[in-house]
Amino acid sequence: MSGAIFVSIASYLDPMLFFTLNDAFAKAARPDLVRVGVVDQHLEDQRAAIEALPQARQIRYVHLHPQDTLGVCWARSIGFSLYDGEEFVLQVDSHTLFEPGWDEQLRALHRQLLARSARPVISTYPYRFDMVDGEPQYTPSAGHTALVLRPHPEKALAPDDAVLRFMARHLFTSEPVMGCHVSAGFLFAAGAFIEEVPYDPWLYFHGEEQSLAVRAFTRGWDIYHPLTTPVYHLYKTEGTPYATHHWHGETEARRAFGSAYLTERAKQRLNRLLMGDGLPGAYGLGSARTLAQYAELSGIDYARCTIDDPFDGKLC
Repeated sequence: MSGAIFVSIASYLDPMLFFTLNDAFAKAARPDLVRVGVVDQHLEDQRAAIEALPQARQIRYVHLHPQDTLGVCWARSIGFSLYDGEEFVLQVDSHTLFEPGWDEQLRALHRQLLARSARPVISTYPYRFDMVDGEPQYTPSAGHTALVLRPHPEKALAPDDAVLRFMARHLFTSEPVMGCHVSAGFLFAAGAFIEEVPYDPWLYFHGEEQSLAVRAFTRGWDIYHPLTTPVYHLYKTEGTPYATHHWHGETEARRAFGSAYLTERAKQRLNRLLMGDGLPGAYGLGSARTLAQYAELSGIDYARCTIDDPFDGKLC
């Protein structure tokens, strides 16, 4: 269907899931062109509540008990499998607020970027919203800066550790900025992205966005950080334990694979992708561009374990 958007949402014990679903449909300019794939990792099957929604026939719902799940990348790979040929894909978290007309904003920006790239990917870390007395509050972005995603200075590359932390920094600009990294909580592209850059289910949490970004780049996709984002994210407080963390609580102890093992397995897998002999098939690098070209664009040289800043002095 022309103009249709497939929205992929992986939820883990998230009380905001239905807020996100209702807000996406209520704020869309064309709700009839929205399709949502939900991977609901919850103690109870919430299918009855999904079926009670007015847009139930536009929602593809999979329920998984939290004890059976293997982390966010595994869940998001299942979410991508619910894609059914829609023109666009939007991936967001299950605690997301939408601006009115978010769908038309994203379609228009994608059309604009087609003048610069045959395969644009729109992504950055969304601005925050907060729940105050049960009501969402947010401050719209002014549209004068792009949030450029760059490696955090506290985490360096090492020969046995390709995993980096990233942070968002402002760049004053009048147009979207080509970048080297994506946000898993806000990613918009042509639907073909799902088939060409599928989620690696053997990753766990750290390294997820690096894998997506580098595999997309080497397959000829171009990442752009926009001046405004029509979605907002309910952020957790860093360093605070939450029951909605996959590695938290008694459920973690009952799993066949613990979070420590999954974290180490993902680290070794990312090392193999970026610093080793590579990964096979769709989970490996593409042939359109090389890691050396990625290093030239990003300043992140995995082969030499060095990081330079191509925006030297321009970010704030």
